[in-house]
Amino acid sequence: MKKPKKKQTKKALKESWSSRIGVILAVAGSAIGIGNFLRFPGQIAEFGGGAFMIAYFIAFLVLGLPLCWAEWTVGRYAGRLGFHSIPGIVTAITKRPFGKYIGALCLVIPTIVFMYFVCVQSWCLGYALNFLFGKIHFTDAHDAAVFFANFTGLENIGGSFQISWDKALPFLIVAFTANFILIYRGVAKGIEWFCKFAMPILLILALIVLGRVLTLGTPNPESAPDANISNGLGFMWNPQKTFLEAKRETTQGMQWIRQKEIVGENALIKAQSIIDQQGPEKLRLTTLTISDQLKRPKLWLAASGQIFFSLAVGFGIIATYASYLTRKDDIVLSALTATSANEFTEVSLGGLITIPAAVAFFGVSGIAGNTSLFSLGFNVLPLVFSSMPAGSFFGFLFFFLLFLGSVSACLSMLQPGIAFLEEALGFGRKGSVGTLSALMLMGTFLVAYYSFNLKALGTLDFWVGTFLIFVMSTIFIILFGWVLGVDKAFEEAHQGSALKLPKIYKPILKYLCPLFLITIFVSWLGMDVLGIGTDTLDHHIADLMGQESHTETMIVFASIATILLVTFAFITIAGKASIYKKELKKHACTNK
Repeated sequence: MKKPKKKQTKKALKESWSSRIGVILAVAGSAIGIGNFLRFPGQIAEFGGGAFMIAYFIAFLVLGLPLCWAEWTVGRYAGRLGFHSIPGIVTAITKRPFGKYIGALCLVIPTIVFMYFVCVQSWCLGYALNFLFGKIHFTDAHDAAVFFANFTGLENIGGSFQISWDKALPFLIVAFTANFILIYRGVAKGIEWFCKFAMPILLILALIVLGRVLTLGTPNPESAPDANISNGLGFMWNPQKTFLEAKRETTQGMQWIRQKEIVGENALIKAQSIIDQQGPEKLRLTTLTISDQLKRPKLWLAASGQIFFSLAVGFGIIATYASYLTRKDDIVLSALTATSANEFTEVSLGGLITIPAAVAFFGVSGIAGNTSLFSLGFNVLPLVFSSMPAGSFFGFLFFFLLFLGSVSACLSMLQPGIAFLEEALGFGRKGSVGTLSALMLMGTFLVAYYSFNLKALGTLDFWVGTFLIFVMSTIFIILFGWVLGVDKAFEEAHQGSALKLPKIYKPILKYLCPLFLITIFVSWLGMDVLGIGTDTLDHHIADLMGQESHTETMIVFASIATILLVTFAFITIAGKASIYKKELKKHACTNK
């Protein structure tokens, strides 16, 4: 491998990490927070627990971990060439004009995700302060759902646009401002400084809350004996599902219609008793096997998307952070440490806090495939705190620390855009922060104002937070394994590293990862987009065809337009940036 020049610009020298633990906590902090405690449990609830967990762990080993190593490697390599934005990093790797456009498309992900993530961040801050001042004390799930709908403006457009304790707007203003104040301070004084104290405290508080959740037992033993922590754990981890079905008259004649999922021995005995009373011609129990569930392409797409979202791979965030490292920094061990911290937090804390608590209060039928992406944590966790001594205090601590965790994630989403504007347009910190804040303000307004059914948030999260991440991760792994080459990449990764990458990951990165990703993507396009063999479309595809209400269709198209406008802006800037043209010209001269 041709060694990069050691010379760096003054700007690159100014922007650097002050310690190894700082960069590890910053990378871990880019994922630890809302994605772990809210998005991950929402995915488990939507896709039925156990089978999703199997796909999730496979995706982590085959995709997540090798992709993290890949991003750390190419980021540091390009950083030593003087590039700190993802368009510059991809250009430095590919040595081709298309590199800057691929990098610009990758920049769309953290930019768009920030626009809705900061809204969820404001919900965390709002809940924290409402707990602190004793304004939240729910007696049942209905109270929690009504407060959440009112707070977020779920029931009508602009419903949260009021300055009030029970509305999200004032907290959104605070959260948005806090993020840009911190990012203005830079890498070491802003991002690293914040993550060093926020991440350890968040983990300590999460462990305390987990201990309380696992001792909840059965909150309502007389009215809902099957709604308990044990069945919650069963729902999360049991891959085989049992359902109660009833024969009903439909437009296509008499058909078996799924009524509810049966979890736990007592629930199974009760269901069998009901079947015996009404007769097997009216009711029956059916089993959904592991293989049946794992045949769903959308489950694999969701599991892979959660891994990408949680580990922040495919965003360009890790590569941007790694570009500020030196040749002596151990990127293999650092990447492994950061991913391990994230996975422990997501599975052992995020999943085990929210899913068992949800089942304990709502029952399996109340959450299985029947919840929005983020609302589960805001409907369930407040009930947990309301049921425990000093619940207002612990509720404040948890949601405030969740707010802190989301700040670190939001900062990581801002840094790639800041680095790009500084690099491509030659802006200083003030100019780049000001420009990006104006863009983010417009997008955040879209998500916050068009709050009806959280349609804008859900649309952006699917098409960018899942779909585009998936596409960019596929492109990135192909560039890494086939353009840069795994042999050169391993050589670069091992510089300064105490650990060596396992050799098994060479064929995984070059062959298995691309094949795995492309297979899932093509299967999803065929079955969910085109409806081949299923005759049903994914509801996000149906949204684009105007099958929802006029209001929801308008919100969907406004959201898609926002994605396209941001994409056009970044591609245009990257195409005209002289720094990338100079790099390509230099490479052309070298090869003559």
